[in-house]
Amino acid sequence: MNKLATLPSVSAAPAGPALRVEHPGMEAMRMFLRNPAAIAGMAMLLAMLAVAIAGPWLHPADPFEIKAAPLTPPFSEEAWLGTDYLGRDVLTTLIYGGRATLLVGAVAALLSVLIGITLGAFAGYYGGKVDAALMKVTEFFQVLPALLFAMVVVTLFSPTLVTVTLAIGIVSWTGTARLTRAEFMKYRGLEFVRAERAIGARDARIIWKVILPNALPPLVVSATLAVGAAILFEAGLSFLGLGDPNQMSWGLMIGSSRQYVLSCWWAVAFPGAAIFVTVLAVSLIGDGLNDALNPKLRER
Repeated sequence: MNKLATLPSVSAAPAGPALRVEHPGMEAMRMFLRNPAAIAGMAMLLAMLAVAIAGPWLHPADPFEIKAAPLTPPFSEEAWLGTDYLGRDVLTTLIYGGRATLLVGAVAALLSVLIGITLGAFAGYYGGKVDAALMKVTEFFQVLPALLFAMVVVTLFSPTLVTVTLAIGIVSWTGTARLTRAEFMKYRGLEFVRAERAIGARDARIIWKVILPNALPPLVVSATLAVGAAILFEAGLSFLGLGDPNQMSWGLMIGSSRQYVLSCWWAVAFPGAAIFVTVLAVSLIGDGLNDALNPKLRER
């Protein structure tokens, strides 16, 4: 009787440590927090928001009230940051003006991003005649003088905070639309989109729940930078006398005191510095988000 050779038992290899895959969102946040410039921008923006939100409770006053003698210099007992040509306290107007400026910047940027994403998504997804028609509309607004068109809108519908915000949002969406169109054209032919079509998914689901989440990183960066552009746009309109005269803003402070810049420089310098710091903070945050959300830039 032949003895069957027994095969040696193969012992299972000890399992190594499980490979942990980091979530893309957590990786992007980690990269953002490792960017000193982005953290500095976030700190500056949070400081501006804290002053704008909590300032009126900590320093209750009427920004249009005459506080002291006109053209009082800074660091005086009557007014710590001085007064403008009418005698209004620059510190009070600076605090209350930040509310209107930041609100207009955020809402106008949100409006422009919504318009741009909607038109760009439809143009990039459907292509053909839809793309051609929507791009004609985009080109029309792109070649239109943005400041002139906003001035016409504000003049026709009275210079209020709402009309200023709508005017800025209406004229500043073209860049976002073109960026969204390019992203959708890149993703619409990929396998995971074809798979959604194969299982009978509707176009609305594919556009908003399949393609848009993958196209969001550059759009988030664009939306962040749009806030800074909207703040500068509002300051420009207010400087030209087309801001809301009943709502104090940084642009209105600069515009109303532009004739007295040599004798009352502080009434222009302090709101100008506030606009500069805010736009700089938003730009630093946008650059940090771009580095964190762009996989090609993470390896730098």
